[in-house]
Amino acid sequence: MNLFEVAHFIPEKPMYEQGLILLPHLATLGWGVVDTFPYFVSGVLHLISFAVMGFGAIYHALLGPKTLEESFPFFSYVWKVRNKMTTILGINLILLGLGAFFSSIQGSIFWGHVRKITNLTLIPSIIFDYLLKSPFGGEVWIVSVDDLENIIGGHVWLGSICILGGIWHMLTKPFAWARRALVWSGETYLSYSLGALSVFGFIQVIFGGETMRFWDLRAPRLEPLRGPNGLDLSRLKKDIQPWQERRSAEYMTHAALGSLNFVGGIAREINAVNYVSPRRRARATTVEKGIDRDFEHVLSMTPLN
Repeated sequence: MNLFEVAHFIPEKPMYEQGLILLPHLATLGWGVVDTFPYFVSGVLHLISFAVMGFGAIYHALLGPKTLEESFPFFSYVWKVRNKMTTILGINLILLGLGAFFSSIQGSIFWGHVRKITNLTLIPSIIFDYLLKSPFGGEVWIVSVDDLENIIGGHVWLGSICILGGIWHMLTKPFAWARRALVWSGETYLSYSLGALSVFGFIQVIFGGETMRFWDLRAPRLEPLRGPNGLDLSRLKKDIQPWQERRSAEYMTHAALGSLNFVGGIAREINAVNYVSPRRRARATTVEKGIDRDFEHVLSMTPLN
């Protein structure tokens, strides 16, 4: 999709009028502002990564060992081993922290040809004040950030907290209340991940609507829809442009995705708490290993003509 947008990109026209989705995000990272070649490089790198991971998946599915423990003991773990799970959580937090630091370094170096960032905002009261604002109305939570110094400084704080938290999780064991309250299984971890994805989707929807209605942002993509009292419904019906339809569709797509992940997360959580596999039930009630398939009802049915 990145390469498709690069092939159809017209530098002389604004991105919001071309219905682009990926390239605007690359532009916010400082890439392709002077030269559009980094957009092409990004697409090619993702294409190569796709090929490597695809062949890796085929190898592990068809030719690789059934369990990695045989060749790589480091990857040996069981979902119910609580201490191992917290170690994995710590590793993920450290990787996220390094990514946040990389973003701050990238903002200080690669954004130099856009605007030189010299003084980072590291004052805690300024950075964490964004988290205390309301997501609705005129405050708009973390979306109200209005300068790059606060963004880069926030990434420094975020990277430090993630790395320290990761080290702490790797060196400690779960507390007693956490061992009792949490369900330690693969189904539960999947439900937590789906829940997080649903929250991200709903946040995107809220920001997409609330920023157009309340946020005091003067941008070409917002002004045609704004009236003296906020979002003007009559303009939405009569004066809406094709690019505005695409932007609205992008926001509302997140509503459907957020709802699906939310329902899937709840279903997985319930399944994790109450689910008992048939084979485990058979082992608990009989001495047989597994389930006898010789007397299944479907085997005595007449074949379809």
